[in-house]
Amino acid sequence: MGLKSSREENVQTVLHNILAVGTSVKGDITTEVDFRLDGKIEGNILCNGKIVIGPKGFIIGNIMSVNAEIMGHVEGSLKISGKLTFKSTAVVKGDIQTQTLEVEPNAIFNGTCVMSASQAAGQAQQSQNNHPQQGRK
Repeated sequence: MGLKSSREENVQTVLHNILAVGTSVKGDITTEVDFRLDGKIEGNILCNGKIVIGPKGFIIGNIMSVNAEIMGHVEGSLKISGKLTFKSTAVVKGDIQTQTLEVEPNAIFNGTCVMSASQAAGQAQQSQNNHPQQGRK
């Protein structure tokens, strides 16, 4: 009576968004949950969870997230407050700010890197404060 079953609670904790292969979006994306990109985006992404750019994923724009795993192409800056991982298939052209960086052999990164826990986290929080959630229309 009025209590959620443990199954309903577990389902809510694994919510995430996917932009599939063959899908293109022009514009900014903001999400409160994890996000996987296997398509193409021309715009910025603000993710309050983990973002995964799949091997066929491609973004021209900036990414701000808590954690990120890059397997595809990124052209833009990345501000990650937690852990940023470049897998072996990653191609990144842009500057990064993160607390923790993991780079696999054969990953390609052209840009500058600033590793500072307080700076990346502070900028992500500042951006979130400057871009409050807007209601859907």
